[in-house]
Order: sequence, then structure tokens, then C-alpha cells
Amino acid sequence: MNNNNNNSKGKLKQKQNKVELSLLILYAIGFYAFCIRRSLHLSRHHFSKLYGLRGGWLFPPRLNDVSDAQWRNFRANLPLLTLVFGVFTMLANISRQCFHFRARGMSIVWLFLSLIYLSYLHGACVVFILLIASANFLLVKIFAKAKYFPLVLWTFNLFFLFCNRVYQGYSFSKFGQRWTYLDNFRGTFRWHICFNFVVLRMISFGYDYHWAHQDSRFDQEKHIQRCHVCKSGKICYQILQERNVHTNNFTFTIYLSYLVYAPFYISGPIISFNAFASQLDVPQNHYSIKEVTWYGLRWVFVLSLMELMTHLFYFNAFAVSGSWQMLSPMDIFIIGYGVINFMWLKFFLIWRYFRFWSLIAGIEAPENMPKCVNNCYNLEGFWKSWHASFNKWIVRYMYIPLGGSRRKLLNIWVIFTFVAIWHDLEWKLLSWAWLTCLFFVPEMLVKSATNALQCSNEICCQAEGALGGFIFHELKAAAGAITITCLMVANLVGYVIGPSGINWLISRFLRKEGLSVLGFMLLSFYVGTKLMFQISDAKQRVQ
Repeated sequence: MNNNNNNSKGKLKQKQNKVELSLLILYAIGFYAFCIRRSLHLSRHHFSKLYGLRGGWLFPPRLNDVSDAQWRNFRANLPLLTLVFGVFTMLANISRQCFHFRARGMSIVWLFLSLIYLSYLHGACVVFILLIASANFLLVKIFAKAKYFPLVLWTFNLFFLFCNRVYQGYSFSKFGQRWTYLDNFRGTFRWHICFNFVVLRMISFGYDYHWAHQDSRFDQEKHIQRCHVCKSGKICYQILQERNVHTNNFTFTIYLSYLVYAPFYISGPIISFNAFASQLDVPQNHYSIKEVTWYGLRWVFVLSLMELMTHLFYFNAFAVSGSWQMLSPMDIFIIGYGVINFMWLKFFLIWRYFRFWSLIAGIEAPENMPKCVNNCYNLEGFWKSWHASFNKWIVRYMYIPLGGSRRKLLNIWVIFTFVAIWHDLEWKLLSWAWLTCLFFVPEMLVKSATNALQCSNEICCQAEGALGGFIFHELKAAAGAITITCLMVANLVGYVIGPSGINWLISRFLRKEGLSVLGFMLLSFYVGTKLMFQISDAKQRVQ
């Protein structure tokens, strides 16, 4: 009798889920149809007031939004980059196959190729990179075994992170008149911008060498039992990162090749020294040739989507032109939502392009953007899946050394302040960082309370039946909607309107028209969060 009741309840729940899913999908279709129609209207009627539009090749005479400098430069240099990395990876793979090079041999090959690349990018300024990198190497070798080593390492690297920005990469004339002529050979790309990534690698090298002299806390056998990649006979990135490489591999040539490794030099993804040195020695076996080829083809497909988007919708042009200030609250919301999707797609393409060439060369890095930006409903999940390789770096070299979850509420302020300064010395980025921390605090408190009351919640759900589960589910969806709204606000402040625009934004949305738009936003994000729950449940059922 009980089994029959349980079966009937299960079937009823499945039916309710199908009805709910159908309604959610219908709303989502309506939402995106409205956003697309409104975006087309805004782009068509305001294009004459926007900056950064150029003649497009798709749907002529329609214009193309290349107002984002980073995307414009990447797109313009894509043919040259493809030629260069095609030649580099071919030479590296031929060298490995013909001469059976391991870590030391491959480090010389990649150091030679990467220095050619850097000479084109930075010209004579390569000397600044080599001098600072050499000083860091000596510092690590001298102080690595000392207890105060982390303080020395961070002080040195933060000092140069600040100085490089304050002095704009230094002028050769400041070191004497005889060197002034070198300022005419500074290359095509500002070296101190790329050096931010080099700083992360110098810190990684320092910590990995410091930990190589200690007993590893990583339980490899336990990890292999839980990891589906390792169970299949392959080696996952987690093992490559956590497993200490032999101290003989902490040589100057391997170190330098790690700092200036061409595929990751400009924008990442970020890889630990342990993982890099391990794969210089033995190439990655996680991805087969077929999987890497499919990876590249998917990238080409996403590039075509980006071209379609920038020809039809001028989201970023609205942001950089300041024209969004003249729009209604509804249109501001649509432009803001569009800007976040544009940024996600831009970074997705840039990071996966360089990761693709590195996979061909036999070196795997963590995947940035493993989840779509529209499939994140909490702050922690968003940051884990946005710049995922940077997140892994922060966890390994900042979060855990600072005390981990024991000091989580304090750690996030230190970490996000560093992230903002690492990006650039701007008040709007610091405002973005501190706003994100403010939004993080209630989320963490709610999560802690939920975990503490988990047992009580289970008892409550059993006592109240389906009603308790339903209420808990709805509260989670509502919290997700609020979190997504907060994320939009933080990113708009950090990358579009700046801290001075906060009061203006609040005043626009607290008016009568703005409040109705705010309600529409929260409803839409609530529906989106419930759709994410459905996707998550479906994945769990498949697994």
C-alpha cells in the first residue's frame, strides 16, 4: 500500500515538474524574444550617436560594434596570431618527437619561441621583464625555506605590480641619456599590462618551490578514487597541480619558459608551475586529437555567434558612448544585460583560443568559462565559472594560505581588493570589488545558516511533506534572483558607470517606472534560476 502511494506521489511530482518546466521555457522564450526585439530597435534608432561602430561584412550596410578595444585588437590580429601559433606549436611538437625532449629540452624550445614573440610585442622592454623575473628567481632560491618566505614573495611582487602601473612601464631615459633611444623600440603592446599575468606566475613558482621542500598534504590515492578522469587512466589537472615536481625541475630555463610561455602570455588561462613543468616533461593525455579538433570547431562556431551579435546589437557601444543615460529604465536593463553577455562571449573566445593552441602543444590549463554566464545563480558559483583558472590560482595561493574557510568573511575582502588592484589601479574597480564583497557577505551567512540547520530542515520537510520542500525551493529561487540582480549592479558599476553613477542608477530605478522594471527583472531572474535548478536536476539524473 505504501509503495503504491509512493509511486503515485512520484508520478504526480514528475507531472508537476513537466508542467512547471513547460511554463518556465515559455516565459524564457518570451523574455528573450522581447529583449532581442527591443535590442534591435535600440541599435537601429541610436547607432548615429554611438562610438566604435565600423563598417560590417555581415548584412551590409549594417555596422559592426568593435567599440571594445580588447575585442577589436584580438579580432584584427586573429589571422596573424593563428599563423604564429600554428608555426610555434608545429616546431615545438616536431622538436619533442624528433629529439625526444623532456622538460629541460622543451623549456629551451619554448623559451626561444616565446622570446621571439615577446620581442615583437614589447621590443626593448623585454629587458625589464627579464630583470624583474631574474630578481624574483634569486629571491625564491635564497628565501624559499624560510618561514617568512610568503611575506617576502608577496612584498616583492606587489611592489613591482604597483611600480609598473605608476611609472607606466618605465622610460629608458630615466636610467640615463645614453638609453633614451631605446624608447623608440617599445614594441606594439604595453609590457606592464601583460606583466600582471607574469606576477601571478612568479608567485606560483615561489610557492610551489617553497612547498616542494615540505611534505605534501595531497592524498593522490583518495583523489583517483573520486575523479572520473583519473579512473579512466588519464591524468587530470588537479593531480598535475597538487603533485610536487622534483626540485631539479625548478631551473632558470624552465622558470623563464613558464613565465613567458607564448600561448598563455597575453591573457592566460593561468596555470600553476607544477602543472606546467609536469606537462613540459610529459604532454597532457586528458584530451585526444579528436577532442582537441572538436574543441577548435566549437570555437569557430562561437566566433560566428559573436560576429552575428556585434552586427545586430550594439550593447558595448551604448556603454562606452554614455548613451544609455538617455534611455528608459527598461532599456538600461536590456543594455546592461547585453553588456554582461557580450563580455562573457568575448572572454570565452579569447581564453579558449589560446587554450586551444596550448592543448595542441601538449599543455593543458584549467578551462575558463566552464559554464554559461546565464547558468549561474549565486556569487560563489559565478566567480568559480567566470575566470575559473584565476579562481583556482586564488584558492591555492591566497585563500588557503590566508586560513581558508575559517576566515572566509575576512578573506574575501583581501582577495577581491587584490583582484581589483591586479586588474588596474582604478577607483571603479575597487568599488566593484567592495560591492561584490558586500553582496557576498549575506550569501555566505545564509549558506552557513542553511548548512547548520540542514538536519532541522530535513525533519521539517518530513513533517510538512511537499509543502516544506516547495517553500525551501521557492526561497532558493528568490535568493538566486536577488543575487543575479546584485551581480548585474556590481558589474555595471565596475565596468560601465563607475562609482559616481551609483546614485544616478538608484534614483532611476526607484521611480515609478523604474520599480516596475525592477519587478520585471526579479521575476525574469527568478524564472531563470528555476530553469537552472531544472538543468542541474537533469544532469544529476543522467549521472
